[in-house]
Amino acid sequence: MAQEPIKSEEVVLTEEVGSVRLITLNRPQQLNVISSKVVSILAETLEKWEGEDDAKLIVIKGSGRAFSAGGDLKMFYTEGKTDISCTEVVYRMYWLVHHIHTYKKTTVALVHGIVMGGGASLSVPLKYSVVTEKTVFSVPEASVGFHTDCSFSYILSHLPGHLGEYLALTGARLDGKEMLSAGLATHFVPSAKMVELEKRLLSLDSGDESAVSSAIEEFSVPVELNEKSALNKKKVIDKCFSQGSVEEIISALEAEASAEGNEWATEVVKGLKRSSPTGLKITLRSVREGRKQSLAECLKKEFRLTMNILKTVISNDMYEGIRALVIDKDKAPKWDPPTLNKVSSEKLDLVFEPFKDELELQIPSEGKLSRWDGKFEKSVYHSQKH
Repeated sequence: MAQEPIKSEEVVLTEEVGSVRLITLNRPQQLNVISSKVVSILAETLEKWEGEDDAKLIVIKGSGRAFSAGGDLKMFYTEGKTDISCTEVVYRMYWLVHHIHTYKKTTVALVHGIVMGGGASLSVPLKYSVVTEKTVFSVPEASVGFHTDCSFSYILSHLPGHLGEYLALTGARLDGKEMLSAGLATHFVPSAKMVELEKRLLSLDSGDESAVSSAIEEFSVPVELNEKSALNKKKVIDKCFSQGSVEEIISALEAEASAEGNEWATEVVKGLKRSSPTGLKITLRSVREGRKQSLAECLKKEFRLTMNILKTVISNDMYEGIRALVIDKDKAPKWDPPTLNKVSSEKLDLVFEPFKDELELQIPSEGKLSRWDGKFEKSVYHSQKH
């Protein structure tokens, strides 16, 4: 018998069912975007449950047609430059992300609908991340002058080949089958079975990984990529996105676009040319650095980047991108600088430069390993020969 829901703010609903704990992101009209209140509740709730012996399994889901569309862009637009509370919520969000990666209890994300940017950091790192045919994933931050954050410079850099650079720079959308094939999810369950799966998990009264895995696999089905999926273009993606700079990546894509079957590359080039030059260059460098960095190092780096972008250290592009996308909605951003060749390595160095020790993100550098410390030899993308 389910107990009464734990009292909390409406933006996050929590429930205890025996030894299972359920979190529901509950801002359906805003696609469950992550506000400062959401971060605070999630951080406090997960910390509390991790310390409770009778809490064995944590399940996270979203309400409505989204898991979470990411951070609250309007909050960043209105408060990012001047409000100290914005700095505090960013700091706490990075702590939360690290905690999710290294959580000591068994965790499951039920990812139905939109899951983007920072919202994906609440699902992708979990021990089990279940997606459906209605799941839509992307990390579109670079296009609006921001960067791939909330541990995604770490996650994407650990994907096979140069798929990480492709996803980070283009903001390409993946469906649930593609997420599973790329290694960004652990199971695919048809949406019609998700309610039944949730009930099954709540009835387990256990956090035993073999029991949880078996329960999910009861509802899981094998997947086959759509013929037109970009993930079927491994050879071209790796060839183009392994280039040394954004300019070279675009040139390589333009060269490939003339070949039969590579028409998709033309649209990718158009998207890159519409995106913030500063956001693209910061993102490429961050993901490339992520290959040689630990989770903690990536989060500290991403925190620096976020703070420097909020403070417009080298560009106002993030605010301009948000303005064009969600404030004025004219979709006509005026980037400054307007071209890639104006974003110098010296400028990039400014946003990557370490802070004084007391200003750095202070999180544990050792401890339980994230599942992202593993490899992805079994992913469909990795095994492709073409």
